[in-house]
Amino acid sequence: MSSSIQELESVIQQAKLAGQAGDWQAARSYWQQALALMAPDSAEYQLTKTRIENIDAQLAHAAKQDHSNASGAAKWAAKLGPAGVILWKFKTILLLVLTKGKLLLLGLTKLGTLTTMIASFGLYWALYGWAFALGLVLSIYIHEMGHVAALRKYGIAATAPMFIPGFGAVVLLKQRLGSVAEDARVGLAGPIWGLGAAVAAWIIALGTGQPVWYAIARTGAWINLFNLIPIWQLDGGRGFRALTRKQRGIALFAALFMWAYTQETMLLFVAMGIGYRMFSHDYAEEPDNGALTQYIGLVVLLALLFQMAGAPLRGF
Repeated sequence: MSSSIQELESVIQQAKLAGQAGDWQAARSYWQQALALMAPDSAEYQLTKTRIENIDAQLAHAAKQDHSNASGAAKWAAKLGPAGVILWKFKTILLLVLTKGKLLLLGLTKLGTLTTMIASFGLYWALYGWAFALGLVLSIYIHEMGHVAALRKYGIAATAPMFIPGFGAVVLLKQRLGSVAEDARVGLAGPIWGLGAAVAAWIIALGTGQPVWYAIARTGAWINLFNLIPIWQLDGGRGFRALTRKQRGIALFAALFMWAYTQETMLLFVAMGIGYRMFSHDYAEEPDNGALTQYIGLVVLLALLFQMAGAPLRGF
């Protein structure tokens, strides 16, 4: 079998997997790649073109529905007062988690993921009780599936999340990423999804008043904020590879400003990590404004959520 045929079959398989997970943007990208590898006069070429057209129609329909629902959701959020305004600001993150439900369930079909998750759940249950343990394990799982979703977007093969009881979880890449910018997006995708999970727990806490949900939200915010320290193989370290020295200075100012505003100690560790990376020689030559915006946005939102979810914890 020639390498071109192998490449075509690999791309088609990635397109089918993305479609099964409901990630139509990624599926369209893979089918477009497959199209370039097919003979224009073949039946397979025409069938693939039809698939892409069907995906385009589906995406256009979904976009219209999102637009029509947006104004109603905004009015509903406004009725909730300040909490509603905050929820509306988080709408993109919440929708990200909710619309990726198929991908989240797909990860649970892997035996390695399920068994190591159960082992971690058992450990945390013994330490903190079953309710908090379940929320913590699911929060970590959603964080890791954020990495998986980003990797799929770039067509990079990787393992499903593997839990390490007491230490979190990891996703192992089977291929190299194409650029520093892609690595930054994959690294920061975990905290973005993790923020979505923490916000979801906070919303449930607001609705139920149960301290355990506040604890899950606060712990999720803490874990993801810790991951933004730009050292070693933490997610923040991967994101920082795409930033110039000037952009790292802007990120340092944001971390220090949020520390002064919230007095949260973890932000000092984030700032110390940034200060260290200010003097390293691995900074990018060209600015990546997208990576900088994601990083600063995560620092700000996670710090605020950590503080907001902390007040009701006395009874936990």
